[in-house]
Amino acid sequence: MCGAPAQSPVLPPHVDVTKETVIYGVVSKNDAPVPAAYVRLLDSTGEFTAEVVTSATGDYRFFAAPGAWTLSVLHRDGAARKPISADGPGLVEVPPRSDLSKIQ
Repeated sequence: MCGAPAQSPVLPPHVDVTKETVIYGVVSKNDAPVPAAYVRLLDSTGEFTAEVVTSATGDYRFFAAPGAWTLSVLHRDGAARKPISADGPGLVEVPPRSDLSKIQ
Protein backbone atom coordinates (compact mmCIF):
# COMPACT_ATOMS: atom_id res chain seq x y z
CA MET A 1 0.00 0.00 0.00
CA CYS A 2 1.25 3.46 -0.84
CA GLY A 3 0.87 6.32 1.61
CA ALA A 4 2.56 8.56 4.09
CA PRO A 5 4.30 6.97 7.06
CA ALA A 6 2.58 7.13 10.44
CA GLN A 7 2.85 10.65 11.79
CA SER A 8 2.44 12.22 15.19
CA PRO A 9 3.22 15.45 16.97
CA VAL A 10 6.75 14.09 17.47
CA LEU A 11 8.57 15.91 14.70
CA PRO A 12 12.05 15.55 13.25
CA PRO A 13 14.67 17.44 15.30
CA HIS A 14 15.20 20.09 12.62
CA VAL A 15 11.57 21.31 12.84
CA ASP A 16 11.27 24.39 15.06
CA VAL A 17 7.62 24.77 16.09
CA THR A 18 8.39 28.23 17.46
CA LYS A 19 8.84 29.28 13.84
CA GLU A 20 6.74 26.78 11.86
CA THR A 21 3.06 25.91 11.86
CA VAL A 22 2.21 22.20 11.65
CA ILE A 23 -1.39 21.12 11.02
CA TYR A 24 -1.89 17.42 11.69
CA GLY A 25 -4.55 14.84 12.45
CA VAL A 26 -6.09 11.47 11.68
CA VAL A 27 -8.88 10.72 9.23
CA SER A 28 -11.28 8.08 10.47
CA LYS A 29 -14.74 6.76 9.79
CA ASN A 30 -16.77 4.96 12.46
CA ASP A 31 -13.70 5.12 14.75
CA ALA A 32 -11.52 3.23 12.23
CA PRO A 33 -8.56 4.94 10.55
CA VAL A 34 -8.98 5.70 6.85
CA PRO A 35 -5.80 4.91 4.87
CA ALA A 36 -5.21 6.26 1.36
CA ALA A 37 -7.54 9.23 1.76
CA TYR A 38 -6.54 12.44 0.01
CA VAL A 39 -6.36 15.40 2.36
CA ARG A 40 -6.18 18.79 0.69
CA LEU A 41 -5.19 22.05 2.33
CA LEU A 42 -7.16 25.00 0.94
CA ASP A 43 -6.33 28.62 1.71
CA SER A 44 -8.80 31.21 3.03
CA THR A 45 -10.16 31.82 -0.49
CA GLY A 46 -10.68 28.09 -1.13
CA GLU A 47 -7.67 27.76 -3.43
CA PHE A 48 -5.73 24.49 -3.44
CA THR A 49 -2.43 24.77 -1.57
CA ALA A 50 -1.23 21.22 -0.88
CA GLU A 51 -2.31 17.59 -0.79
CA VAL A 52 -1.14 14.49 1.07
CA VAL A 53 -2.31 10.89 1.21
CA THR A 54 -3.09 9.50 4.65
CA SER A 55 -0.89 6.74 6.03
CA ALA A 56 -2.10 3.24 6.85
CA THR A 57 -3.13 4.66 10.24
CA GLY A 58 -5.03 7.61 8.73
CA ASP A 59 -2.40 10.19 9.71
CA TYR A 60 -1.63 13.37 7.75
CA ARG A 61 0.51 16.47 8.34
CA PHE A 62 0.95 19.86 6.66
CA PHE A 63 3.51 22.58 7.19
CA ALA A 64 1.62 25.84 6.65
CA ALA A 65 1.64 29.53 7.47
CA PRO A 66 -0.53 30.85 10.29
CA GLY A 67 -4.04 31.76 9.15
CA ALA A 68 -7.42 30.38 8.18
CA TRP A 69 -7.38 27.09 6.28
CA THR A 70 -9.84 24.43 5.15
CA LEU A 71 -9.11 20.71 5.06
CA SER A 72 -10.87 18.77 2.33
CA VAL A 73 -10.87 14.98 2.66
CA LEU A 74 -11.58 12.80 -0.37
CA HIS A 75 -11.97 9.03 -0.21
CA ARG A 76 -14.05 6.39 -1.94
CA ASP A 77 -16.06 6.03 1.30
CA GLY A 78 -16.87 9.72 1.64
CA ALA A 79 -15.80 13.33 1.49
CA ALA A 80 -15.65 16.06 4.10
CA ARG A 81 -14.47 19.60 4.78
CA LYS A 82 -13.36 21.24 7.99
CA PRO A 83 -12.22 24.82 8.65
CA ILE A 84 -8.99 25.11 10.65
CA SER A 85 -7.48 28.15 12.30
CA ALA A 86 -3.74 28.28 12.85
CA ASP A 87 -3.25 31.32 15.07
CA GLY A 88 0.53 31.24 14.97
CA PRO A 89 3.54 28.95 14.87
CA GLY A 90 3.22 25.63 16.67
CA LEU A 91 1.28 22.39 16.50
CA VAL A 92 -2.34 22.63 15.36
CA GLU A 93 -4.11 19.34 15.98
CA VAL A 94 -7.33 18.60 14.17
CA PRO A 95 -9.56 16.82 16.70
CA PRO A 96 -8.52 13.17 16.92
CA ARG A 97 -10.45 10.67 14.87
CA SER A 98 -12.50 13.32 13.05
CA ASP A 99 -15.13 11.17 11.39
CA LEU A 100 -15.51 11.63 7.63
CA SER A 101 -19.26 11.77 7.99
CA LYS A 102 -19.10 14.49 10.65
CA ILE A 103 -16.56 16.91 9.14
CA GLN A 104 -18.58 19.68 7.50
